[in-house]
Amino acid sequence: MTADETTARLIAHPRFREAVATLAREHDRMVEDIVTLTEIPSPPFGEAARAAAYLEMLQAHGLEEVEQDAVGNVMGRRRGTGNGGTVVVAAHLDTVFPAGTDVRVRREGTRLFAPGVGDDTRSLAVILAFLRAMDAAGLRTRADLLILGDVGEEGAGDLRGVRHFFTEGRHRGRVEAFFTVDSPEVDRIVTGGIGSKRWRIAFRGPGGHSFGAFGLVNPAYALARATLTLAGLPAPADTHTTHCVSRIGGGTSVNAIPDEVWMEVDLRSRSPEVLARLESGFLAGVEAAAAAENDARSVREGGITVERIPIGDRPAGHTPPDAAIVRLATAAVAAQGFTPRHEYSSTDANIPMSLGIPAIKIGSGGRGGRAHSLEEWIDVEPGESLRGMAASLAAILAVAGIEEG
Repeated sequence: MTADETTARLIAHPRFREAVATLAREHDRMVEDIVTLTEIPSPPFGEAARAAAYLEMLQAHGLEEVEQDAVGNVMGRRRGTGNGGTVVVAAHLDTVFPAGTDVRVRREGTRLFAPGVGDDTRSLAVILAFLRAMDAAGLRTRADLLILGDVGEEGAGDLRGVRHFFTEGRHRGRVEAFFTVDSPEVDRIVTGGIGSKRWRIAFRGPGGHSFGAFGLVNPAYALARATLTLAGLPAPADTHTTHCVSRIGGGTSVNAIPDEVWMEVDLRSRSPEVLARLESGFLAGVEAAAAAENDARSVREGGITVERIPIGDRPAGHTPPDAAIVRLATAAVAAQGFTPRHEYSSTDANIPMSLGIPAIKIGSGGRGGRAHSLEEWIDVEPGESLRGMAASLAAILAVAGIEEG
């Protein structure tokens, strides 16, 4: 049976139709869950309060094996009938916004405005709505569904929640497929993971008075050389390769040679091989920049030294277009009238992709914008919201399989 035939049979099933009807009846409750969870701050490395609330929600929905793991992920199992296979349905608990950010939700018509409301709080609420809909319709899957609220997806979190889940968690080695539900857009199916390497580089030297110590080595000049080296490195467009000096700091006064300056850089590519070459070229350039500055000026008070600190490592990966999870999700999205497209991005799916586990990112439905800004918004107009939710629920159920009885 083709993916289109499988999906058509699924969405015509009376129990699936009842599940979608439940999503419609309980749409307002889903919106209330979005507001409740959004207004629980969940800054980087500070997800504990939201994790505790989501853990209680999973328990209230009757899942089995509800637990929190060593790094703060919360999860629970909806038992299937197949005695074995596990499909993970995840959304991340963290936002990019620091502690103290005002996360109160503002409503304007059908739009909700708040930091993190769409990335990724809506997804957490939508997954709860999926559970209620399946229960109300008596929909049983063959595979177990493991619902995961994970920490550390954003920024410096470096995918730490899903990384732990797949490398140290007790469910590692037992996952057949992985969905991360992340942001509203249903038509964008992420099938490839952009890898990234992030470094903090510190150049240090003796420092001194800008006039009286002139002629001594200057860490800022070494940093400038390293920056220009990175700017000149190849970034092949066909592998979506990019590089960026993102942050720079250091020094003590306008009239002092700095004793330390630093920069943070972000290197990305969908090709692990290209990313490795880019990283190697950059790090070689850093050492060359320090050596060049030591050659160019006096080291009588000490030379330039370099500290290299890795601050991020997201592996690249790819789920092939002919994988069942991709074909079925694409058919499910198309069946709801969307035009699906396959993309590369950096999401929680990077980790299972890099391990060869079938994994994709799907949307939570509706529309949104201004993600990662204080004016982030989503539109919870029921028609478009429900159309997207039905597509993503169908994708999950097509992969997990449903009992026909």
